[in-house]
Amino acid sequence: MKTLISALLLGAATLGQASQAAAIDPYGYKLPPSMRPKKKAAPAPKKKGPPPIDYVGEFVNFGDWKEVRAFLDDVATRDGFDRAELNTLMGQVRYVDAAVQLVKPAPPGKPKNWQAYSKLIVDPVRIDNGVKFWNDNREALERAEALYGVPAEILVGILGVETVYGRNTGRFRVVDALTTLAFSYPEAPQRTERMAFFRGELEATLLFARQNGIDPLSLRGSFAGAIGMPQFMPSSLMKYAVDFDGSGKVDLLNSGVDAIGSVAAFLVAHGWQRELGGPLVYSAAVSPNRAWEGMTNQGLSAKYRPQELTAAGVSTTVPVPEQQTYGLVDLQNGAEPTEYWLANNNFFAITQYNRSYFYAMSVVELGRAVRLARGGM
Repeated sequence: MKTLISALLLGAATLGQASQAAAIDPYGYKLPPSMRPKKKAAPAPKKKGPPPIDYVGEFVNFGDWKEVRAFLDDVATRDGFDRAELNTLMGQVRYVDAAVQLVKPAPPGKPKNWQAYSKLIVDPVRIDNGVKFWNDNREALERAEALYGVPAEILVGILGVETVYGRNTGRFRVVDALTTLAFSYPEAPQRTERMAFFRGELEATLLFARQNGIDPLSLRGSFAGAIGMPQFMPSSLMKYAVDFDGSGKVDLLNSGVDAIGSVAAFLVAHGWQRELGGPLVYSAAVSPNRAWEGMTNQGLSAKYRPQELTAAGVSTTVPVPEQQTYGLVDLQNGAEPTEYWLANNNFFAITQYNRSYFYAMSVVELGRAVRLARGGM
């Protein structure tokens, strides 16, 4: 009997397994939908992201390029470099196509959107790191403000926007990126001018490396050749970098104190005025008659007196200092209404760091957010 029961149980189990493996039972009857085996869903195809950035590039023997040889001849004559040493250096330089692609302007598409941009920049990561940076470098920030007249929150704002206080300083070899852009800049309306600019930056890199006794190939930076926490181009590094920590050398990659002093020196050299004081921007409203419209495209400068702005239909919620001049800044918000601000000369000094209203306003907003997060008023 036990043998018979075992055989029946085994048969039932076998039939059950067969039933689950097919849409019909062993007797030819279709199984109800609830009992039919469920097909495993095919895995969703992975979304393709952008390809990884190639920071290394490829060897193309720049030294064989006619324009490169002429440039090296000029540099050797003008700056006293050994021509053979320049040949050896150029024999190690690589063409970086990623730099060419990244320098191209974004294709036309979505309209500018200040609110979306500001959310990416004025974010918790930058604010939290900004509080720590401010606390760790409080003395240097106070000293820079006393010496240069640039408030701590503006310096903190710039260094946060640029590299999140040194976290993202760039992974390209600077000489590779600059050589690529100096001699293989993509087709563009101002290609000749841009190539001349990058050749000047390449020369400045060689001079900086010689002056500081470092291997030029050891310098790392952005795809455009910007270096260190403040992302100075090499020519700016030569002109404005400051040994603010008194170490005997300028180190914008590892010294937050040097970065603070250098950014302050740059702003003063580009029009920052200590005596202006007060806010850099004032929220504004514009009248429907649009007499003010021509004031929004007048370059990166503050040229209008408050009386002129009022006459054109521009008003502010709080009085602005009458002795200053202002520019009318429009921050587009995609399909939403444009924001308008009156900005003084110190705001436009920030635009000399990066020629963008969005950039300068994000510096102001991030610096303010960090100050408030520290408990400042």
